[in-house]
Amino acid sequence: MRDGSSGPGRAWLLRLVIAFGFAQAAVSMARPAVSYRALSLGADERAIGVIAGVYALLPLFAAVPLGRRTDHGRCAPLLPFGVVLIAGGCALSGAVNSLAAMAAWSGVMGLGHLCFVIGAQSIVARQSAPAEQDRNFGHFTIGASLGQLIGPIAAGLLISEQDGAMARTSALALIAAAAVAAVAFTSLWRIEHRTATGTRTEQGSKVPVHRILRTRGVPAGILISLAVLSATDILTAYLPVVGEHRGIAPATIGLLLSLRAAATIACRLVMTPMIRLIGRTALLVTTCLLGGLLCAGIALPVPVWALALMLALLGFCLGVGQPLSMTTVVQAAPEGARSTALALRLTGNRLGQVATPASAGLVAGVAGAAAPFLMLGALLVAAAGLATRGGLRSQSTTGVRGSKSATKDHARH
Repeated sequence: MRDGSSGPGRAWLLRLVIAFGFAQAAVSMARPAVSYRALSLGADERAIGVIAGVYALLPLFAAVPLGRRTDHGRCAPLLPFGVVLIAGGCALSGAVNSLAAMAAWSGVMGLGHLCFVIGAQSIVARQSAPAEQDRNFGHFTIGASLGQLIGPIAAGLLISEQDGAMARTSALALIAAAAVAAVAFTSLWRIEHRTATGTRTEQGSKVPVHRILRTRGVPAGILISLAVLSATDILTAYLPVVGEHRGIAPATIGLLLSLRAAATIACRLVMTPMIRLIGRTALLVTTCLLGGLLCAGIALPVPVWALALMLALLGFCLGVGQPLSMTTVVQAAPEGARSTALALRLTGNRLGQVATPASAGLVAGVAGAAAPFLMLGALLVAAAGLATRGGLRSQSTTGVRGSKSATKDHARH
């Protein structure tokens, strides 16, 4: 049995968190930089929504095939391949001067992020005992939050509106994001070796996708993840637009986005005690409901200090959904299809990232730049409603079954 719980056995998790932190920092730095560069090239709210949606378009079709691949233990090659695509997408987004080309390279960046995340999540699922999954997925997503904390600050410091410099400085921020992504390679090689030699599963028959999607707990986990990620994504893409309309400087917007990420990190550090206190389902429902109200509140013309307070509370609420939806899907999925189930969860995420920004662009074009946040609030409330109405009520039963299967899988590795 592979020990993933303590001491040197958890060194792989630390290396994975570090690598994920750099990869996510690059993406979080690039996303607002792409929005600012598009604005400098004459894009309106609708165009920003389309570019943000293209980021998720290629991953929408690639997630399930990649999940099938990782169900047979081929996780590690996805990590360096993902870093290469992230770095290339960032650099080339800063080098081109047309909105169509920016959208295309933004899609390449999104595909790279998907490759990295599928490989990394599969490693966490395979290396973690059932009782450790909430904690390890929570710690894993701290890497994402660290990247989301650092990336927007760096972008905000590099991008300047003074003297018409936005086009040049946003391009510089995208080149810098590519360099940050490349640093992730420094933590990858030992993860590759350990995974390639120790976590290959036996080849077996593929579990049909429709069977995975009909498993109790999986649809609710997918929708919650979609809603939470859509909220994070629209915040990253549209808060710069809100800042432009309200006269908030790019550096301040970067700090606000990073404040949201810092609150998410704080949430994930205390998530295990919160689960023990009120339970997984109650925690998911409560944070989705409160997050929905806070998203809607961003549409109000509040002062910067109030916006900062709302974003901090929202970041804390959004910190729950991603790691717990991972555990929900992993424990509910049939044995031998956990990576595919995680990939379906990511497919839902990317579907949301395609549809939500496009819808947000239409809403913003008609009702103003702050209106998409009202739409996000409704989406989060709907996710909470699904969990309340029974989508996760069977989690204790499903989790026991999934835990027994996961124990067998863990023992084999």
